[in-house]
Amino acid sequence: MKVKPTAGQIVVLTMLAAAIFGRTSAAQTPDSDGQAATMAGMNGNASMGSMGAHMKLTALRPMEPGDEQRAAAVAAARAAIEPYQDYHKALADGYRIFAPRVPQKIYHFTKRDYGFEATFRFDPSKPTSLLYEKTSDGGFKLIGAMYTDRRGASEDELNQRIPLSIARWHEHVDICLAPKGSGLAPYVGAHPEFGANGSIATEQACSTAGGRFLPHVFGWMVHVYPFESDPKQVWALDRDHEHGASASGAPMADMKMKP
Repeated sequence: MKVKPTAGQIVVLTMLAAAIFGRTSAAQTPDSDGQAATMAGMNGNASMGSMGAHMKLTALRPMEPGDEQRAAAVAAARAAIEPYQDYHKALADGYRIFAPRVPQKIYHFTKRDYGFEATFRFDPSKPTSLLYEKTSDGGFKLIGAMYTDRRGASEDELNQRIPLSIARWHEHVDICLAPKGSGLAPYVGAHPEFGANGSIATEQACSTAGGRFLPHVFGWMVHVYPFESDPKQVWALDRDHEHGASASGAPMADMKMKP
């Protein structure tokens, strides 16, 4: 039997979305009840250093013959997403804004059908999500796409989709949800214990704190920015967190990523 998430679980998942998918400012949120403002603020001072314990990256592989060509073929799929420069078309074609009430640096317009298909096969013309930046006039500017794979996919499988010498896939892991009834306070502040920026990153520590441990949130994902002229920026690693790393360069020194 399929169980629907409770209202509280939806709030928590939206908070995690805010932490995972974008740097935000509470002052920007229009919500009158202040709840979304707090949710957005939970990541206002976040850095990849704080998320490092909760992000797992694929290992960077040596360049193999044909890797650059295969990666270029994926980036060339920009032709398939160019019609979505008009975000209204994306909405009309079934893409939905993820966590629309939470101000984010990069908004993910996600198509569930494509995400489901991606668990079985890879089609560069069907990204699970389109990536947009908010414009000053309240619209959205298309900047890239996100591809996904199933949770538990091997690195060899991911490498078949997009070479791991070019792009580094990532997944969000080891997240501890605060005890039921705790509200939003445990997720916010300069040094939160819980959530995607929290200091708790093991099941034992989460259990000791009375929380609920999530070994995985979502599955594998990788971003591509095909409109960039610099090849390093085409496959920039998690650009929405602005740490400046790319697949061909090591993450910043303060990032302690899981192997």
